[in-house]
Amino acid sequence: MIGLTVGDVVAEAEVQLSRDSLVRYAGASGDFNPIHYRDDIARSVGLPGVLAHGMLTMGLAVQPVVDWAGDPGRILDYQVRFTRPVLVDAVDGARVVVVAKVGQLDTEAQIARIDLTVTVAGETVLGKAQIRVSIAEPRPAEPDVA
Repeated sequence: MIGLTVGDVVAEAEVQLSRDSLVRYAGASGDFNPIHYRDDIARSVGLPGVLAHGMLTMGLAVQPVVDWAGDPGRILDYQVRFTRPVLVDAVDGARVVVVAKVGQLDTEAQIARIDLTVTVAGETVLGKAQIRVSIAEPRPAEPDVA
């Protein structure tokens, strides 16, 4: 991670969500709110259609940075604002696009702030999405003393 500069793109990803993705996430998370898989229920509460779970969107967005960092333990903090729901069409689903750029470097503390741009159909769905990542070089392992 040496040689980073503000503005560098460190990760990019596109993830295709389907209604099946939402049902699998509901099973894994225990969030079976029907607005995440039934159009009739979503519309009955004033939504335009089935929405992806917010935590699913948030998790998809951070994963490329975790992959880039090489160790989930390097992630020190992650915050977002949900700015727009992710509508998941029954046929076409939704394509979530993530671009991660270095927004700030603190070389003394060895921390990079990574700013995410997360969009669906060209519209931002997560605002002020920022991840603080340790960029310190890993220390060599201590020898095992028996």
